[in-house]
Amino acid sequence: MSSEESEREGDLHRLAALLSFKLEKQGTRFTLARTVDVPEPVRHDNLTSDEVQNILNTWKLRGPHGG
Repeated sequence: MSSEESEREGDLHRLAALLSFKLEKQGTRFTLARTVDVPEPVRHDNLTSDEVQNILNTWKLRGPHGG
């Protein structure tokens, strides 16, 4: 993993934590989950880092309710 990839992954983990998501890496793919302040758990599996970034940015823009 390059230092750029490592830095980006660190940024994704920090943003996920700020938005109360749990981010897990499995190989080159990610799982993103949130169980706080949602009527039903939110979970996205088998994501690329770009997909994680898009989901977190969308969630951030929509506010605490996520939608």
